[in-house]
Amino acid sequence: MSTPENQIPEMPSSGKLISTLAVVAMISGLLVVLVYEFTKPIITENQRLATERAIFKVLPKATSRLTFVIDSDQLTLADDKTTGELIYAGYDSNNQLVGIAINAAAQGYQDTVKLLYGYQAKSGCITGFDVLKSTETPGFGTKISTDPDFLANFKCLDASVNEQQSALAQAITTVRHGTKQNAWEIDAISGSTITSNAIGRMLNQSGQALHPVIVKHLNLLEQAKIGTKNK
Repeated sequence: MSTPENQIPEMPSSGKLISTLAVVAMISGLLVVLVYEFTKPIITENQRLATERAIFKVLPKATSRLTFVIDSDQLTLADDKTTGELIYAGYDSNNQLVGIAINAAAQGYQDTVKLLYGYQAKSGCITGFDVLKSTETPGFGTKISTDPDFLANFKCLDASVNEQQSALAQAITTVRHGTKQNAWEIDAISGSTITSNAIGRMLNQSGQALHPVIVKHLNLLEQAKIGTKNK
């Protein structure tokens, strides 16, 4: 018997709709997992290469480097796949320690700003940094990498530790543009105080936590490259 043209087609049952949606959701979830698993090693390798480039940028005299992990008050030779608080010791062609590269991060205006900075343990100076991640407003927050007055802060930003080797001798702070008076102060970028403050905050937090451990184990860092060469 033919179906009348004006007859409304029978709607599928709710069970069938739910089953169909469940199958679509499972396929979508599987695709997301597959894409994640496929891209994860690529992203990890790109991050490793970015860190590698940054290490030799903030430690320009280095020709080789070693990775160490800081756990509590201990410093241990590690590899780049080790999880935890990693630092990178740079050495020249004579295997002499030329500086340490350290990760730091803090919330900026729009998102987290991440950078790698160079630290000279003997002089207590932070001598430069390279931005690993920043989505700050172009022309303002991004000036941290280009503004000559701001970069001048890092010819030798005082990040030395106290006599007890328990914290920084002076907390690193960001001050209003044009008011810097002390070596541990960062002269902010005019119009970009939030990002400037983030830099000061992250360097102070990193310095307070890591610089005392680095100074305590400076001899280990100095001898590590020679030791690995003799093995």
